[in-house]
Amino acid sequence: MAASFFFYDVETSGLNPRAARIMQFAGQRTDMDLQPIGDPINTLIKLPPDVLPDPEAILVTGITPQMTLSEGLTEAAFLKLFYDQAVKPDTIFLGYNSIRFDDEFMRFLHYRNFYDAYSWQSQKGCSRWDMLDAVRMTRALRPKGIAWPFDSSGKPSNRLPLLSGINKLAHQSAHDALSDVNATIALSQLIRRKQPKLFDFLLKMRLKTEVSKLVLSPTPFVYSSGEYPSEFEKTTAAVAVGQPSQKRSVLVYNLRFDPSEFSDLSTSELMKRWQKRHDDESWKPFPVTTLQFNRCPAIAPLSVMDDASQKRLQLDMKVIENHFQTLQKSESLITKLQEVQEMLNKQKQIEWTSDDLSVDEQLYDGFFDDRDKNLMTDIHDASPETLSNFITQLNDPRLKALLPLYKARNYPADLSSQERSDWEAFCQQRLMSGKTQSRLARYMQRITELATKPTTDKDQYLLEELRLYGESIMPV
Repeated sequence: MAASFFFYDVETSGLNPRAARIMQFAGQRTDMDLQPIGDPINTLIKLPPDVLPDPEAILVTGITPQMTLSEGLTEAAFLKLFYDQAVKPDTIFLGYNSIRFDDEFMRFLHYRNFYDAYSWQSQKGCSRWDMLDAVRMTRALRPKGIAWPFDSSGKPSNRLPLLSGINKLAHQSAHDALSDVNATIALSQLIRRKQPKLFDFLLKMRLKTEVSKLVLSPTPFVYSSGEYPSEFEKTTAAVAVGQPSQKRSVLVYNLRFDPSEFSDLSTSELMKRWQKRHDDESWKPFPVTTLQFNRCPAIAPLSVMDDASQKRLQLDMKVIENHFQTLQKSESLITKLQEVQEMLNKQKQIEWTSDDLSVDEQLYDGFFDDRDKNLMTDIHDASPETLSNFITQLNDPRLKALLPLYKARNYPADLSSQERSDWEAFCQQRLMSGKTQSRLARYMQRITELATKPTTDKDQYLLEELRLYGESIMPV
């Protein structure tokens, strides 16, 4: 099969990919000229009874748990459909903010259902991309021919509904997965039509080998990222600082800032500045961030900055060069920044290992060995009544703990009496432990709070559906 794009989008029960679930999946394959191939995938996915949705998420999407139960597929059934129709050789998987959001949900979905979380985007010539950062760089460097929106406060905004609206692209319903997919395809077609060289360049730069080649060259580059403020079109001139961390990422310095302002700060002071939250009154911009090679960052050589771009982004090339030269001489600052990164990495690792994560959330605790990977494939083909036989064969304790949950969520009619009793006890513990602070109590309380605020008739209907759902899965 020839190389192709597969645009996809998910609507979810919440924002946390570790704990929330995909409730709707939509995808459309296109050829490399962005023309649709075949019919789209558009399906709901059943919400399991041990997971409660965030009411705010349902108010946004309009997808109730009851709709997924009556019309949706189980996660296991969906993945078989996904591999049959979407995972083809030389496919480029992409969406709008898919790398930070949709891809993470898909990885945890794979993990919970005994699939490799990464190979669908990395084997047989497959790869991934993300249109959001490509849009940011297009707006920053080559905006001609495209209308660019602003939000209600007058700040530049790259939200998909605003972009599709101002450019008169078809987008029937924001936060409907298939509608968002079609809008992303239309926006991609527009960018490729108006700025074909930049589109093709960023498409090539999705590969981490190309990213590392440009970023690790000893010269500044252009970088568009959500880390940077909208007043500068999310774009700056940056340069790598020090050596890569575990060959997957590197620190980059925002050359808008004079390094001499930070040279005299101690390691602990630098760490405090880096960690300070944006909502802190004493927060000030910090010039260092981490660039990950495998996340398709939107980067380009500094030579693409024409006079119009420099003016638009408020980048004075003489100032950038002076800051770059100052940074080159600030070896102690570079050393301290790398020490801060190491400290933050260790801190994160401690937080992850000390968190009481459920087995559903432990994807990043390590890779599975080859024996377990082979057994995971066998599990997909096994009949439901034989699934329990695999527990003693699996090595990783995560997989041993996941297997009963996998069977209960996907094949509830095939549970033995003991398995059903264990599943009901699990659901009761998960939903009811903590009494007034239990998941179910907080869920019902949040619905009540939202219902007392001014809402539309549709919102009231959705909140009532959520209340009825909570009552329906309440353990006896």
